Amino acid sequence: MIIITGASRGIGKYLFEEYWKMGEVVYGTYNTTYPSTDKIDYFTKVDIADYSSVACWIAKIKDKISKLTLINNAGINYNSMVHKADIDKWNQVINVNLIGAFNLIYAVLPIMREEKYGRIVNFSSVVAQTCIPGTSAYAASKAGLWGLTKSISIEGARKGITINTLNLGYYDVGMINEIPEEFQEILKKRIPVGSFGHPKNIYNAIEFLRNTEYINGSSIDINGGIF
Repeated sequence: MIIITGASRGIGKYLFEEYWKMGEVVYGTYNTTYPSTDKIDYFTKVDIADYSSVACWIAKIKDKISKLTLINNAGINYNSMVHKADIDKWNQVINVNLIGAFNLIYAVLPIMREEKYGRIVNFSSVVAQTCIPGTSAYAASKAGLWGLTKSISIEGARKGITINTLNLGYYDVGMINEIPEEFQEILKKRIPVGSFGHPKNIYNAIEFLRNTEYINGSSIDINGGIF
């Protein structure tokens, strides 16, 4: 089974649909964007920043969970120079992108440990690796996933659980549409192939991690060699 957070749009939607094509049972969450799919029964509105919401959902599907892969894809963004930032909006990015990922992991780890199997894939970002003005909230939330991944990788290793982070570059779906076109062209010039990535590359990386038990606690760049 696969759980994908933020599966109603962008990269999450692509992965949800791709895994269904491959015959996998996939459950997805959404919050603000209602899913446009014929698999609506496999979607649940969950505020991942609220642990009680997460725990309630996982309790409802617990008996269906087996050989679980958790993909922490859900994320929000807020751009502002720090000295002008709205502190509540800044904190909300941390609450969703970092604490939200932890909430899902915390909820499913007991199931994984009991079954002695689990795959967790967190989505970080090239934004946390580069100096981009106005992205402190997003960069901090995504950088925090590296430390979270490292720590949990040690705790779950003897229980057959792996956890890794994919540092995503710029793809032709999802948050890229929030970036002005002129800045998109600047970004493309920094990518050796001169274009944004296709999400199939993310799917391939996840499949590699799902089928490899000896990669654990890693942070892997999937960014087209951006500099």
